[in-house]
Amino acid sequence: MTTTQPTPLAPGTKPPLDKRAWGIVLFLFLFFTLNFADKAAVGLASVQIREDLGLSASQYGLLSSAFFWMFAIGAVVLSAALRKISYTWGAGLLMLSWVLCMAPLMVQTSFGVLVASRIALGFFEGPAHALCQSIVADRFAPERRAFAGAIVNAGSSIGPLIAAPTLTWVILTWHWHAAFMVLVVVGLLWLVGWFWFSERLPFRKSVSPTVAAETSVDPNGHIAVPFYRLLMLRSFWGLVMLSFAGYLISSLKVAWLPAYLSEGLGYSASSVGTLVTLPYAVAVIVLLSAGMISGRLLRRGHSSRVARGYLTTAFLLFGGLSMILFTRLEPGPLQLFLVVCGFAVNSVAFSVAFAGASDFLPAHQRVAFFGCIIAAYSVAGIVAPYVLGVIVDHAATAAEGYATGFLYVGIAVCVLGVIGGLMLNPERARATLEKLTNQYAAQVTR
Repeated sequence: MTTTQPTPLAPGTKPPLDKRAWGIVLFLFLFFTLNFADKAAVGLASVQIREDLGLSASQYGLLSSAFFWMFAIGAVVLSAALRKISYTWGAGLLMLSWVLCMAPLMVQTSFGVLVASRIALGFFEGPAHALCQSIVADRFAPERRAFAGAIVNAGSSIGPLIAAPTLTWVILTWHWHAAFMVLVVVGLLWLVGWFWFSERLPFRKSVSPTVAAETSVDPNGHIAVPFYRLLMLRSFWGLVMLSFAGYLISSLKVAWLPAYLSEGLGYSASSVGTLVTLPYAVAVIVLLSAGMISGRLLRRGHSSRVARGYLTTAFLLFGGLSMILFTRLEPGPLQLFLVVCGFAVNSVAFSVAFAGASDFLPAHQRVAFFGCIIAAYSVAGIVAPYVLGVIVDHAATAAEGYATGFLYVGIAVCVLGVIGGLMLNPERARATLEKLTNQYAAQVTR
């Protein structure tokens, strides 16, 4: 395959707008939107699923956690496999896999089939985030990547925001199987549009001349250390704790929030379809605001530790304290306000905190580094939904069980947020890696 040498841009000249690249961003936004809409589907249908299959709260918790059993493995294995093929076929094959995993749920099924479907879906959704960010990185210069990536990531909140009222109406009008039928149809429509719009190459091609002309040298490209040394950094474990705290909230928001609003707080099924959208809507505002604040702190001369780690800690503390407080209050406007606050801060741990890793990681090691973090924080998705179900099962009432469970989660989020924020120090991590690089270079020259 031949490559075209990029034409250098004149000083002060803005690179031309790549309309196709922004079209790809729109498709990836829809890709991520559907990715999170299908995560929310089981939670929205929790009451009907438990009634149809005769499930206890702990069995439903096990079903919800099943999605995450193979999530980390899929993130690592499939990300490595998809690196060799074009982004068009990579995203297309993932979407086709999602459709096939959801297809058995369009008709009457058993608990075993439902669990197997969720396990398979989790495996094939594991690499979604890494693939989307890789596509954005390949097609945009550094000064445009953050904004393009933020648009794609917004699908994680927009998906459930759209799905909650829409799928709730479908579930109440027909049946929970119809909700998965809608998701399958939308997935197939996305596939048709994706292959029509994007480049039709089976393997990766060279970076476009425009992108090559725009892209700057990796500021951490001089760092060269064995990968295992990255996993020994305090900042790695700080990121693990921050993202673990965020994923505790994420997994419970998807799996249990609709049931909590219905069984724990007594809202009607139709009201739940509207109320459950509030944390997702606020999460979009929180995510964009956190990114703006982080950038402003850096421009004003604050360290990356403050702009990434401490800022993420502040948001997680606010969410954790909100969760603790709403478990102590009676149902009402103030409690609902705190519920929304408690479930709206999770995305900050996957955007602002992760941006801190780019301050010290060389580009070629980011994917594997983030894969290890995903593997660690996905444990929260395996454990939290099941444990909450067990707590609800053993409580005197469902409301008491939810209150106890979310109290524990709120405390855990606060503790992990503080420890993680103190451990994440990008400046120190970069200095450590540079020192190790020099040591390894000196050993080679001896």
